[in-house]
Amino acid sequence: MPSGMPSPRLDLSADVVELVAAICDIPSVSGQEGPLADAVEAALRALPHLRVTRDGHTVIARTDLGRSQRVVIAGHLDTVPLASPHPNLPTQCIGDRLVGRGTVDMKGGVGVMLRLAATVPDPCCDVTYLFYDCEEVDSARNGLRRVAANTPEALTADFAVLMEPTDGAVEGGCKGTLRVRLSTKGIAAHSARPWMGHNAIHDASEILARLTAYQPRVVDVDGLTYHEALQAVLISGGQAANVIPDHCIVTVNYRYAPDRSEDEALAHVEGVFAGFQVEAVDNAGGARPGLDRPAVRAFVAALGVPVRAKEGWTDVARFAALGIPAVNYGPGDPLLAHMDDEWAPLAQYRDAEAAMRRWLETPAT
Repeated sequence: MPSGMPSPRLDLSADVVELVAAICDIPSVSGQEGPLADAVEAALRALPHLRVTRDGHTVIARTDLGRSQRVVIAGHLDTVPLASPHPNLPTQCIGDRLVGRGTVDMKGGVGVMLRLAATVPDPCCDVTYLFYDCEEVDSARNGLRRVAANTPEALTADFAVLMEPTDGAVEGGCKGTLRVRLSTKGIAAHSARPWMGHNAIHDASEILARLTAYQPRVVDVDGLTYHEALQAVLISGGQAANVIPDHCIVTVNYRYAPDRSEDEALAHVEGVFAGFQVEAVDNAGGARPGLDRPAVRAFVAALGVPVRAKEGWTDVARFAALGIPAVNYGPGDPLLAHMDDEWAPLAQYRDAEAAMRRWLETPAT
């Protein structure tokens, strides 16, 4: 934000749609969440029933009512970059839709969280609201990961809800994600005399052929169906337009069902590409749905919405690794996330707020 500009302010008494639009209109591309985190912190510190702390661009607000259970409600403040050359901000209300960067992923969820924090001062369980940074980039920068290292007690809970966009359903668990680099080696030579060398890019055709022939699994895990995927996502090689390439790297992404561990996923990919050099670049395990856990059952019952598998990776996996059951639930269709014309129905913001309020105000049985 330019020097001398007033800090943005958020009105937590506003209708949730108006609040979501205001949050979206504070740009917060990953690594640049400072102004939005400042606005969130200032708004929450005005609420006497919350204890508010800050870790970098992550804001943590807690009730301390002495309840027998504590839940975490988490959402990330960052977005992917704005569209170019015509930024998709400020938001626009077009008919029954709110259009603009973050309306789906995931400032709608952040707006719902802020409304709950402000208007449910006496929930049936203690609540920790976590507004964190750098979810959309490398895992090493993730705000939840940093909080877990710096103040692990902030993540202590009996249950967690990650307010990722789910199109109004509850999405259980998440798939794991593995990225590997597959390398081929050749011998450089002049392209006019290719017989003097060996073309590493041509050798990559076998990698692509195996990917084309690959049949991904469709797996039932705890009653939910996950669709695996194995796809080439990057390819690079060569050094000049008149030189036979002596190297080629194909980057492959494996999205695997949560019945496989990180080691099992890597072993599977190594088997698919036997004979090639396989280098694991990033490997984040998934999370089982945990629909048999009492806290999850109570949440699903209180919301009364459909339940399906999360066909992607989310930070529910971080909670699962800590032994905390967690689900995804929030407004916005995840299929529209990151698109230049990202949008969400106005009704989903209000429905999500009402559903979460119903859950927080329902005494545990």
